[in-house]
Formats: sequence, C-alpha cells, structure tokens
Amino acid sequence: MNLAWDQHLIVVPVLLPLLCGALLIALNERRHHLKFFINLGSAICLLAVAARLMWMADSGHWPQGIGVYLAANWAAPFGIALVADRLAALMLLLTAVLATAALLYSMQRWSRIGVHFHSLFQFLLMGINGAFLTHDLFNLFVFFEVMLAASYGLLLHGYNVTRIRAGMQYIAINLAASLLFLIGVALIYASTGTLNMADLAARLSAINTDGLALLKVGVAVLAIAFLAKSAMWPLGFWLPATYAAASPPVAAMLVLMTKVGVYVILRVWLLIFSGEAGAAAGFGFDALLWGGMATIVYGAAGMLASEAPGRLAGFGAIVSSGILLSVIGYGQPSLVTAGLYYLLGSTLALGAFMLLLELIERIRSPGAAVLALTMEVFTIEEAPDEPVGESIPGALAFLGLSFAGCALIIAGLPPLSGFVAKFGLFHALLNPGVAGSTPTPATWALMALILLSGLAATIALLRFGVRTFWAAGKISPPHLPFIEAAPISLLLLLCVVLTVQAGPVLAYLERTTEDLHRPQRYIDKVLSEPVISGPLGKKEVQ
Repeated sequence: MNLAWDQHLIVVPVLLPLLCGALLIALNERRHHLKFFINLGSAICLLAVAARLMWMADSGHWPQGIGVYLAANWAAPFGIALVADRLAALMLLLTAVLATAALLYSMQRWSRIGVHFHSLFQFLLMGINGAFLTHDLFNLFVFFEVMLAASYGLLLHGYNVTRIRAGMQYIAINLAASLLFLIGVALIYASTGTLNMADLAARLSAINTDGLALLKVGVAVLAIAFLAKSAMWPLGFWLPATYAAASPPVAAMLVLMTKVGVYVILRVWLLIFSGEAGAAAGFGFDALLWGGMATIVYGAAGMLASEAPGRLAGFGAIVSSGILLSVIGYGQPSLVTAGLYYLLGSTLALGAFMLLLELIERIRSPGAAVLALTMEVFTIEEAPDEPVGESIPGALAFLGLSFAGCALIIAGLPPLSGFVAKFGLFHALLNPGVAGSTPTPATWALMALILLSGLAATIALLRFGVRTFWAAGKISPPHLPFIEAAPISLLLLLCVVLTVQAGPVLAYLERTTEDLHRPQRYIDKVLSEPVISGPLGKKEVQ
C-alpha cells in the first residue's frame, strides 16, 4: 500500500518544530523579528495541521477514527507508532492555540530578554506534540525529556534570583521524576517484553502472576513520574513557586505541560487497565480517585492562603489537575466527557490568567496591597471626594473585564464554560447511566470537594480583585499594547465559544470518550497497520 499525502500530517507536529527550532538556533539574536515570525508561522501551521487531523479523526476519513503512522516503515510493535485519534488531535489543537497566544504576548518584551527563546519554544512544542502522538512508552520518555529540557531553559529565560531558585527546584524534581520514569519503563519491559501500548494491552491478560506483580510495580513507579508532572498531592509542591517565578508566556505553557501528565494517565490507564485486562483490570483507579480528591483539598487551601497572584494561579492549576485525576479514577465514561470539557476551559482560562497577571502588576503600586489589607482589617471606608463618578479608562476596563472572565471560569461560576463543565460533572456523577445504581460516599465526597474548591477560588479571586481594582486608591491606566491584549482576548473568546457551542463540543467529546473506552479498537488498529509498499516490494517483519 501507499500512504495518502495527508497521512503524513501525523508526523508534522513533531518534525516541523524540530526543523524550525534547529533553523532558529543558526539565526543571530539581532534578527529578532525574523526569528519571531518564523516561530509564529510554525505555530500557525501547527494550528492548521491539528485542525485537519481533528477533521480526519472525526469525519470517517480513518476507519474508527484512528490514524497510525509507522516511523521508518517498521510494523508495530517492532517500530515506533504515532497514533492520531480524536483525543490526540484535540490536545494538539489546544497546544497550538495556547502556543500562538503565548508567542504573540512574548513579542513586545519577553522573547527579547534572553537568548534562544524561540528555539527553546519550538523544541518545547516538539516534546509536547510528540507526547500526545506517540504510542510507545520509551518514545514517550524521549519526548518527555525533550519537553522538560526545553522548559528548563525557558523557565530560566531572563533569569533573576527568584527565577533561578524556582528553576533549580523545578529541574531537581523533574530529573528525579525522569529517573523514576526510566526505571518504570525498564520494569514494564522486563515483565511484558514490549513497550508499545497496544501490544502491552494485548499481552496483559496472558501474563502470569509473577509477571503481573512486576508489571504493577513498574506501572506504579511510572505513575509517580506522571503524577509529579500532574502536580498530584503531595508531589505538586513545586508548582506554585514555579508558576510565580516564570515569565508570563512560559507560565502559560506550564499550564499546558501540567495537563500533559493528566493526558498520559488518561491514555495509559484506559487502554491498559480497562475491563478487558483480566486480573489487572482497574489497577490504580482508586489511588487516582482519592489522590485527586486530596489534591483538590491541597489546591483549594493554597488558593485561600496565597497572597501572591502567581502562587494563586499555581494553586488554581493544582485544583484543576485534582479534579481531572479524580474523574479518571472514578472510572465512569460520561464523567470523562465532562472532565475533558473542563480540561479545555480551565487550560484556556488559566493560560489567559497567567498572561493577564503581568499586566495587572503594572497598575499595582508596592504599597497598594498593604493599604488594601489595612483598610480591610480596620474597616476603613473610603469616601469619595465628589458625588460625581469618573469614567473608567479603556485599559483598566479591559483588565477588569478580563480578570472577571478568568475568575468566573476558574471558580466555575455562571455563565461561562467553567460552570457548564462543573454542571456536567455533577450531572454525570448523579446519573451514572447504570440501572439501579445510586451515588456512593465517594460520589458525594467528590461533589462536595468540587463545590468547596469553587467557593475557595471565588473567595481568593474576589479578595485579589478587590485589593487590586477597588481598594488600591487612584490607579493610573497602564500602557497596554494591542499585541499583549489580543492573546488574552483570544483565549477568553474561545472560552465563550466553548460555552455557546457546548452542545457540539460535548458531542465530539462523547465520541472521544467512547473511543477511549473501547481499547480493542486501538489494539487492532495499531498492530494490524500494514507497512508501505516500496520500489523493492513490500517490506515485512517476520
């Protein structure tokens, strides 16, 4: 057989940023505008490719909505397989959208305060995209390392003392996680003889008792690496300081990197430990559920205790990860659909919030927070000099409205996508779709924690908003370039689109969830994918 031209699009999200990153290294830093436009052009191309892959996965172009690309033309499980389905294409699109917004925001200032920002950014995209597409655990390790290596440089970009301190902690934690990742991969290979995810799932039911025990140990070690990246309690202590120290465009990408760990957990657990896995079915789901709920508690408490806006956003990301991990561990398909919708909205809102915080800091004087806190403690009422109000400058209006939009989505208040997502989660928890089933104590506990985390976010964000916009006294409108306001507007507009088009989006996510809960489709598709006919005849692996 011969591949159609559009089948090669599966590998483009990996090759394009690799080639662009290598090209940008050779360009002199003085040619800043050229480097920026090459970087931006690559991100826009990735956006188009991701949209096309999503169409191919959802339109019937590929049988069962799964496209397989065999690297080096070696059949699975001997070669490396890249798999594009509805979920992978969706995550690629989310990555491209957030990357484009972060790049636009970085043009005015942040991409110029150090060297090789654009090259590192492209290598980061290569690692993230590869992690979404790969179907091989060792290849996943490689892409994780590419992603992490690029993030080390980006986190330290334009370094200062705070950034170096947080960066050293971030690097140490992730190096330890990478070591555990490699140990877990080695144990899995020793027990099963394969690292291809589809082949691993196919062999699982035939593994003997000793091999199964070794496999579970390997998967548990591997999970620690994933959960550290997902900021699950108690492994997520590094995240708030890192978010607070990073530059705004890098912090926005860190929000997405946290979701890479959640994606891998979702992909691996629903494929390998499904109900068809024999004695290993359901392994680790309870740990994900209760660990996720503990993460929600930790993140909500952190939001209430945080004064610094960067740490507040970091703990908000921890709450988001905790909800998603609990959803995976709960093991109910309809809950996964609502969880994926929540992932989209929370990632876009937190990304916009990380970009917005730097603009808000421009209107905060050093003594404003102290003054606001003093007024709260001593209940000082600020009386206006004149009964006539003053018009709000356009820059302040933009900051206030953008902050309100981010706060509504992060806290899950109506009418935006955060509320729709949490309503969907509650509906799925109370209506599991199984005759005779009733809510369990875990159901009520998860619902209560989601509600309480939303209340904590509301209190923390209102407190920050009041101190910034209301109690800080007279505020001078900041200089607000269009290139910095546009990315934030884009991300919030997409959250509005998610709300207005919730029906079609949820329908797509329902089809995505159905695919994830039918692992045999992946196994059959990946392992039966034929190699390409060449001029010397068909290449086969015996």
